[in-house]
Amino acid sequence: MSRLQRCFAALKQENRAALVTFVTAGDPDYASALAILKGLPKAGADVIELGMPFTDPMADGPAIQLANIRALNAKQDLRKTLQMVREFRAENQHTPLVLMGYFNPIHKYGVPRFIAEAKEAGVDGLIVVDLPPEHNVDLCDPAQAAGLDFIRLTTPTTDDQRLPKVLNGSSGFVYYVSVAGVTGAGSATLEHVEQAVARLRRHTDLPLCIGFGIRTPEHAATIARLADGVVVGSALIDQIEKASSPAHAVDGVLSLCAALAEGVRGARR
Repeated sequence: MSRLQRCFAALKQENRAALVTFVTAGDPDYASALAILKGLPKAGADVIELGMPFTDPMADGPAIQLANIRALNAKQDLRKTLQMVREFRAENQHTPLVLMGYFNPIHKYGVPRFIAEAKEAGVDGLIVVDLPPEHNVDLCDPAQAAGLDFIRLTTPTTDDQRLPKVLNGSSGFVYYVSVAGVTGAGSATLEHVEQAVARLRRHTDLPLCIGFGIRTPEHAATIARLADGVVVGSALIDQIEKASSPAHAVDGVLSLCAALAEGVRGARR
């Protein structure tokens, strides 16, 4: 079993959802981002999505756009992001880590080189938001052949005709984007989420993780009652933006992660 499979199987035995946290590599700087990354599991994160900084993150809202700018200004690149994963894995062999981002930096780095180094570094899966299933041959197929999960996004506009194609070749988990729009923009109604989960479960046995617009422990707990995982990103990154120093940024992210974890873990009691 992969790390992701073991994680979700163990959580199913505990009858609780996963807290999936997203942060951007190199934000606000390499050392602080590494401290955040290493601290997230202790603060209650079950799965980590690590953003690969990119100049044009078109699916992301203002918070994550600014995180990308901060990271790039701090000279973060894909090589350093993979090094960050290696340093994380030197201390943590348990927590699944997924790289999330866009295809352009991977293409520039070289797909075979990226896949080989990601696997060697200890990456468990990839979310590449601008690479549809029609382009599986470009990254999804070789990544899965190397043992990396390829996680797909589904949205409120993914209809029943399109959904099987999107899910074809998916592994690890399915990430349901609960609102149409960019990250951090609004949140879905509970009724909408319930309907979406029921529809997705008719199409796949993979764990379902729900994100976009989840900002508080209370909201996370509500989603955790319905799904296999709760994804939080912009709310954590907001802690970095408003911090008065890098040390305060680390503390702010980890404190909010702990509060979110408490909400998620108490959701089904």
